[in-house]
Amino acid sequence: MGDCPLIDLGSRRRPVAPTGIAIRDARAQLFDAAERILLRDGPSALTSRAVTEEAGVAKGVLHRHFEDFEDFLAELVHDRAGRMDAEAAALREAAGTGTVAGNLADALTALFGSVAVAMVALVTFRDELRRRLRRTWPAGVPVLTEAVDVIASYLTAERELGRIAADAEIDLLAPTLIGSAHLLFADRQSAPPEPEAVRRAVAAVVGGAVREPGA
Repeated sequence: MGDCPLIDLGSRRRPVAPTGIAIRDARAQLFDAAERILLRDGPSALTSRAVTEEAGVAKGVLHRHFEDFEDFLAELVHDRAGRMDAEAAALREAAGTGTVAGNLADALTALFGSVAVAMVALVTFRDELRRRLRRTWPAGVPVLTEAVDVIASYLTAERELGRIAADAEIDLLAPTLIGSAHLLFADRQSAPPEPEAVRRAVAAVVGGAVREPGA
């Protein structure tokens, strides 16, 4: 760990950053600080100084863990995209319960009511960040492509249960749902859309494919 000091924890000794923050926790702290800035002030407010000040750490801490600020932002986007695994599992478990449209509306509201829209704005705002992401993510915006996979997995599960038509084109339905939801939630200056507006948008996309009783 180079010249990093050590804290004596009895039988365990753990390297810490110069400010006293454990190195293994520093990345998470910096990511959380960047997310707060992004949600509060938008992508134009994200700078290395703003992130370290928000996190309450010395400026050098960020550069000890990342090649440069664009590398930090690329890792932030990947980290937040990776968090969708839990959401995907929860949505798949909902298959066969409630209604298809209701489950989709709830999932899209949870997804786009979080940091997803802000991450899309960040990637759109920074040209160099898009170039960095292309190294490991050749197509699409990571958060949105992960979201499409989440919705497609759920629709596939519902199709297997007979609640979605066997000939439904899930590869088209999933990105259409994500695109529709993104348009509803993308305006950071306005209040989030009403639940009924989200349900109507979902029904417009999947209504013809749903095979629930009374649908």
